[in-house]
Amino acid sequence: MNQRTSTKPVQLTIGRLSRRAAVNIETVRYYERVGLLPSPPRTEGGHRLYGEPHVKRLTFVRRARELGFTLEEIRALLRLADERPPSCATARSLATKHLAEVREKIADLKRMERVLTQTVALCEQGDRPECPLLEALFRENGARGPSQHSPRAAQMD
Repeated sequence: MNQRTSTKPVQLTIGRLSRRAAVNIETVRYYERVGLLPSPPRTEGGHRLYGEPHVKRLTFVRRARELGFTLEEIRALLRLADERPPSCATARSLATKHLAEVREKIADLKRMERVLTQTVALCEQGDRPECPLLEALFRENGARGPSQHSPRAAQMD
């Protein structure tokens, strides 16, 4: 079977582009406003017509956001992607820095999980005169004992 390839470039409406790249239409407009996605040509009626390069770039931005890259980091990665040849070493450096930040967030989340697990366990008894969770939240800088802002501390004065 002989398939003919079209020489006419693909022209997509914003709705089709958003579905192809799996993003919301408002997200497409936002990325255009902030310069992550180039503005497409428009029809005489003012409708945007996107092409395959838009799909590819928008998919890149969506995937980078899913990995937690900031908009500035994505701009830097896109500049690298636009270079010929792209600098893999620079991209690796940006990704390594981002990976360190992700690992730091994971460590913070694990610490939060530990503290919450301990505090929730204290609340399981349910018949205590004060709530350990609420008392822990009143403590300044994680210090032991009631803080000056705690209702219990105010009663002690």
